[in-house]
Amino acid sequence: MTSLAAAVLAGGRSSRMGHDKALISLGAETLIQRTCRVAIASADAVYVVTPWGDRYRPLVPASVQFIAEHKTDSQGPLVALVQALIWLREQPEHTPEWVLLLACDMPNLSATALSTWRTELATIPLPYLAYLPQRQQRWEPLCGFYRAAALESLQQYAIASPTRSLQGWLNQHPVQPIPSVDDALLANLNTPAEFQQWQRAAKP
Repeated sequence: MTSLAAAVLAGGRSSRMGHDKALISLGAETLIQRTCRVAIASADAVYVVTPWGDRYRPLVPASVQFIAEHKTDSQGPLVALVQALIWLREQPEHTPEWVLLLACDMPNLSATALSTWRTELATIPLPYLAYLPQRQQRWEPLCGFYRAAALESLQQYAIASPTRSLQGWLNQHPVQPIPSVDDALLANLNTPAEFQQWQRAAKP
């Protein structure tokens, strides 16, 4: 099976939520715990990319490793992905062919769906550098797969683009869409209103 590492992004400031959304309780577990649990079931290794490793380390299994994210004023998911890919490349014994990039605020993530998508990676030919869902004609960049070999292209874009937009990079490179993805699977929690809406929908 195609080698795969999961990189869970937990470096956002949660400004719209008003507090750390990775620590939001979903009942039996927090968002960061649920995301890591699903990632462990879907990938060979799981890494949390964050500047706050000490905050999350006690909450996740010992098998989860941490990649220290270096925060800047222009930080975003693209730079965090670059930092993760650089770190993985420096560990040659653990360098995967693909990286599953996951936001930490997606409460409906499915290990079954992610594992199914993983089996399809072996069929994705070059020059495709990513395998991602689409929603409303836009890529869903924080729930999908990136070739580790995309590092140089991502680095060049991060240097050349003032916005460092992952969506912008995707629009300039070959991306294979994941077909027939349920939008509910991609729901994320950015605001208290979104969290309340999710709670209402989650009630039996």
